[in-house]
Amino acid sequence: MKKILAVFLFLATATSLTLAADGSWTGWITDAKCAPKLNADCAKKCAEKGEKMVFVDGDKKTILQVSNQDALKGHAGEHVTLKGKLENGAITVSSVEAVPETK
Repeated sequence: MKKILAVFLFLATATSLTLAADGSWTGWITDAKCAPKLNADCAKKCAEKGEKMVFVDGDKKTILQVSNQDALKGHAGEHVTLKGKLENGAITVSSVEAVPETK
């Protein structure tokens, strides 16, 4: 019984991670190195050096990879709302909108 339950849980988790979900997320554009600090100046400098940008979800404080890096150009260090598709832990961005940060 434990094996069946373990297999079921594994399949349910694997399936949920591979399904694509359209959505909207609010958080910050930064790079992986600066992500824990959420430092806008650091993110801008790293972006200028060609570092890969990531998205830090404001609600969950999780770091998500971004598949189409060009969509983030000019937004390093900004608080934004992204729209797009989340698939396998990475967002394919369809739009980026700078939004005021709420505290």
